[in-house]
Amino acid sequence: MDLDLRKLRYFLAVADRLHFGRAAEELHIAQPALSRQIRALEQDLGAPLFTRDRHGVALTDAGRQLLADAGPLLASAQAVRRRVTVAARGGLRLAVGFRTGIPVIPAARAFEARHPDVVLDVQRIEWDDQAPMLLDGRIDVGFVRLPIDETGLRVTPLYTEPLMVVLPADHRLAGKEEVTEADLAGEPLVWHAGPGTQPTRRPHPDSGLQARGVEEKLEHVAAGRGISFVGRSETVFYSRPDISYVPIPELAPEQVCLAMAASRTSPLADDFFAAAQATAEITAECGNYALGAES
Repeated sequence: MDLDLRKLRYFLAVADRLHFGRAAEELHIAQPALSRQIRALEQDLGAPLFTRDRHGVALTDAGRQLLADAGPLLASAQAVRRRVTVAARGGLRLAVGFRTGIPVIPAARAFEARHPDVVLDVQRIEWDDQAPMLLDGRIDVGFVRLPIDETGLRVTPLYTEPLMVVLPADHRLAGKEEVTEADLAGEPLVWHAGPGTQPTRRPHPDSGLQARGVEEKLEHVAAGRGISFVGRSETVFYSRPDISYVPIPELAPEQVCLAMAASRTSPLADDFFAAAQATAEITAECGNYALGAES
């Protein structure tokens, strides 16, 4: 039995919302048609995926397992579509994503010296884009910052860089030469993920603020809603008078990695991996040069 990708997309819509009516609206189909497709998928798999009662809709154990597996499967199918489309257009291209502050130029130059006929498409990615864009083929290779969901990915460490705490300009610790974790005890944190990914050993109170990218984090910090952390190279690109960056040597440095989909087989991507690893030291130093120029 072959899985119907359309039925999987319908399943994900219901699983995300746990509501058939809202899922049908999002999919632009009638609710009875959606219910029929879900029943057909359950028959295909030989297992109920949802329980439905007066309390609402809930996933069964089988449904939770399918939810874990369906996302990467659909992303892989989308990646195949993208790669075929690119091949049909002709020419050789490699899409490279990067997080703010990570220089791509050293690896790009080394790669282009070996592959002058390949066009590198370079684009910035945010924290929550890292894994999805690699898995669905929007980018072939990504310069990423941990933490990242490594499921379905091949992740290779490149280098580390110190973390800086971001404070409002009028904060009691702004302008200090360095701070400790104890200095920041009790401060609300603006972060991009759950408490388990916080870089500190002392969990900060949940401020209810999650930021998708660096710009959002800085806006919240400048407004006095909390503190945050960024890699040192990121401070070069976001100099502003209403925030202060202070070193916090106690914290483990941030890990910068190169990543691609584990299922991806591409000699070009492998060559870019090799170029990035060969130039990792230069890439790490680029941020220091820029930092020195700013000071």
